[in-house]
Amino acid sequence: MPDNVLYYGDNLDILRRYVADESIDLIYLDPPFNSNQAYNVIFEEENGSGSGAQIQAFDDTWHWNMATAALFHETVETGGIRVAEALDAFRNMLGDTDMMAYLANMAPRLVELRRVLKPTGSIYLHCDPTASHYLKVLMDAIFGVEEFRSEIIWKRYSSHGNVSVNYGAIHDVILFYGRTGNVTWNQPYQDYDPSYIERFFRYVEDETGRRYRTQNVLNPNRNRPNLEYEWNGHVRVWKWTRQRMQKLHDEGLLHYSSTGYPQLKQYLDESPGVKVQDIWLDVQPLTHSGAERLGYPTQKPEALLERIIRASSDEGDLVLDPFCGCGTTVVVAQRLGRRWIGIDVTHIAVNLMRFRLRDTFGEEITGEYEVIGEPTDVAGATELAHQDRYQFELWALGLVGARHAGTGRGADRGIDGVLHFHEPAGGSPTREIVLSVKSGHVTPGYVRDLRGVVEREDAAIGVLITLEEPSAKMREEAASAGFWSPAHNAELRFPRIQILTIEELLAGEAIDCPYLRHGTATFRQAPRDRKPEARTGKLIEE
Repeated sequence: MPDNVLYYGDNLDILRRYVADESIDLIYLDPPFNSNQAYNVIFEEENGSGSGAQIQAFDDTWHWNMATAALFHETVETGGIRVAEALDAFRNMLGDTDMMAYLANMAPRLVELRRVLKPTGSIYLHCDPTASHYLKVLMDAIFGVEEFRSEIIWKRYSSHGNVSVNYGAIHDVILFYGRTGNVTWNQPYQDYDPSYIERFFRYVEDETGRRYRTQNVLNPNRNRPNLEYEWNGHVRVWKWTRQRMQKLHDEGLLHYSSTGYPQLKQYLDESPGVKVQDIWLDVQPLTHSGAERLGYPTQKPEALLERIIRASSDEGDLVLDPFCGCGTTVVVAQRLGRRWIGIDVTHIAVNLMRFRLRDTFGEEITGEYEVIGEPTDVAGATELAHQDRYQFELWALGLVGARHAGTGRGADRGIDGVLHFHEPAGGSPTREIVLSVKSGHVTPGYVRDLRGVVEREDAAIGVLITLEEPSAKMREEAASAGFWSPAHNAELRFPRIQILTIEELLAGEAIDCPYLRHGTATFRQAPRDRKPEARTGKLIEE
């Protein structure tokens, strides 16, 4: 089994069923902030131009309802006395509001995250000022006040214009806690400011051109008679023996003032930089035209995760992101030689992570991780369709590498998904394949409708993905649409309308078009007939 796993599902369920006690070295989470926003993914065309296609990725508002109330009571009863007191105090102050619902949902997840964290592990909770003060109290209750390390302020925006009388909100908060007092720590540094270099590293060696600053060579303990001697006309209590001073002199590591007083050279190119403090101004936010930007809401820059992962984990450690989104954490963890677990509750996020990993590390990365929780057979696909047809649609499009074409739940001009491809030299630079996904009963009328869409959109090919086996009449209707041929070679012919069943796609069949990039991750169904042993995460039969 690969070391790395993407889970599709509710992270509370995944944590309880699959992640063992004290197995994680580092946790980073960037949960929804309960700011009453619906976040959309904005897609781009193949040539990089903007597209009107977008899809709602998630709604970050959590509401107080019966399920939330049940979770609140469960956490109060089982989460420990400090957690219960904190949640009761929150509810007395906030009432049954959306903010209270948010905290009630976050509390049991944070309890589970503490359980899975190693004694040497750390957790970084990324939030904004909307809820950071509540979350800090909740983290104090769950992890302990004594395990608080830092409240990191990250300058996320240059400026914000506000419509009300207010200061511009330009920062996020990252709460850093340890599991114990013995956390993994690799001190991060940042580059010196140019003005600092000019001021302090003001000396330059004539022979090498290397910049350096000087350091004191006196011993702070004056009561060291064995280290008191005359050097170059100066009698002092030095840091080192005469032999060591002579060696430093011979190696050219001593700087002498006009009076002959020695100081030690500290070279700029051997200095690690400035220790990173708890205000981060040097990690630049993503720009609209930046190379990293994927169009996914709340995406964070890779430099931010690189700093966190380098500081609080070592190579080979296991990193967990329970709100994985577009997968910045797992991509950076993979690049830095860490193992990783990513969890997300939407198929659009899981698919995006899968293709981002492939685009970043190549096709071979697909053998280094699993996707657990997605259907691997028709029965699983049918169950997903019954649970949520919209998520089924996103999953089915992911099987062929297509992006969603709609602006929300429901059809968008008869197109559920699109694929672009490039013909070889001499052909049209970009052609389109339009897709329609059906999870219910299908008839020849759906094929005729798709044919009309292909003609209207001047698409090269139309593909109908269906859960149900198509009838012979549907096959005949598809065949009557004829073939598409690329401009550079009229002898090549591909069916204009193609029908693919979920069963065929799971068996490895693909759209008949040689110019598409294929390749998907390894899937494994999350078992439904097993549960973790008590507090270990080990799976046993029911």
